[in-house]
Amino acid sequence: MIATLRARGFAALAVGAVVVAGTVLAPTAAVAAEKVVLSKGHTDALDVRYEDGALSLKVNDDTVSPSVTRDPADVTFQVLPDAAMAVPDDPRFAFLGTAGSQVWLLPLTQDPDLLWPGWNTTALDSGVFQGDKVRLSLLDVRGPGDVTLFTQDSFGGPIVKFRGDDGLPDAIDVPVHTHAHSNRAFGALGSYTLKFQADATLTNGTTVSTGPVDYSFVVGELPGSAPEVGLSVSGMAGGYQPNDTVTLNAVQTPQTELDHYHWFSKCPGAADWSIIAGEAGVSYSFTATRELDACQYVAKLYDDDHTVAATSEPVTLRVTSPPEGPGTSQSITASIDETQGALVISVDPEDRAVVLPAAQLTAGGDRWESDGELRPVTVTDTRAGQPGWSASGQLPADFTAADGASFSAGHLGWSPRILAQGSGQGVLAGPTVTPHVAGAGGGLGDSALLGSAPDGAGRGTAQLGAGLRLSLPTETAAGTYTATLTLTAI
Repeated sequence: MIATLRARGFAALAVGAVVVAGTVLAPTAAVAAEKVVLSKGHTDALDVRYEDGALSLKVNDDTVSPSVTRDPADVTFQVLPDAAMAVPDDPRFAFLGTAGSQVWLLPLTQDPDLLWPGWNTTALDSGVFQGDKVRLSLLDVRGPGDVTLFTQDSFGGPIVKFRGDDGLPDAIDVPVHTHAHSNRAFGALGSYTLKFQADATLTNGTTVSTGPVDYSFVVGELPGSAPEVGLSVSGMAGGYQPNDTVTLNAVQTPQTELDHYHWFSKCPGAADWSIIAGEAGVSYSFTATRELDACQYVAKLYDDDHTVAATSEPVTLRVTSPPEGPGTSQSITASIDETQGALVISVDPEDRAVVLPAAQLTAGGDRWESDGELRPVTVTDTRAGQPGWSASGQLPADFTAADGASFSAGHLGWSPRILAQGSGQGVLAGPTVTPHVAGAGGGLGDSALLGSAPDGAGRGTAQLGAGLRLSLPTETAAGTYTATLTLTAI
């Protein structure tokens, strides 16, 4: 996806391979009562519990170790400014707003620099509720913008779960032993209250409910805190001819609500910077002349008190003169527009099928196992802002055979590795994900990090790979099974 400034995007690619979805059974967490702000890391925001005949909604906080259980009233979930992204120019995502407009997105797959909230029913036992399921409902949204929770299919298309702008309540049925995540999109900066409720029917016909539970979200900086913002100037080409139009753009990192700028210039021989009268916007356009050659330009960003919040580094204008009179030479100027760029994840269309060797019994005779290799995955980042990226994979559906037999994606795991990366990149391999022995969840049935690049060290092309391990119970029926791995880069 194309991204600007520190904007985040999402891209999905379906790749023929092998794996399925599932859940992770979390250990019992300690209970904490202090007020906290959660802004990075994994948390189960909607953690459904049933104890002593009562259904409740808690927060399972995995941002600390060991994890703790919190009351939603004690938690503020912060969507950091770095979650800003442009709405894709794709009609499938029109529900997020006009293409190119800004939303703040907590993504479906984990970004280590953002909060990763999900919903969780792994603490619920089978056989307690009718249908072994509970219903989660979004009853109300109060805030400055629209709120949408959606997942994506294997082709990257959106599957909306909760949407606050088309009539509430919205509800989904969630099986017990489920651990899941979604994209959470917010339409504006500010404070939100989302009112959720969980309901279920016991096997004896008795209905139980949590009642409405408020969840507090803050998109952007917390009230009373000043954003730390960097500023740069994009758009300056390597050289201009007289009468060419020069357009400079001020780029905030991360993007904030501040929108008051002034532009300054300093030409050779001048002792001080001079303010450019009438230029208070994010862009500044003017005509190149020979007299402006070697002049420098900076942009300054101001807060509501007209205090300088950030100042860019200078950029220098170069104006070249064409050769005078007849001759045999030409002046050629080449440039790369740093306002353009994209984050792309891909695989070779001729090398996208993984065929694992036939599974063999382990030495203990208690499992079928097979090892193989993921086909190379290429991630190319040409964005000027260098916001970093992460690439993840997940099997959204079970392995299936032609006769309809199946087994869980959770039985497949991987050990990521970096196959190659460009000069100046700092790409890191994701953690090893082991196959889930019980097969009810975990493994690559959940989204797993394949590789990532930190801020300032992601631009370029990297190639990622992974060793694959399949581990199945001995009662698995003989056959050839296939699943599709979805790869995502944000």
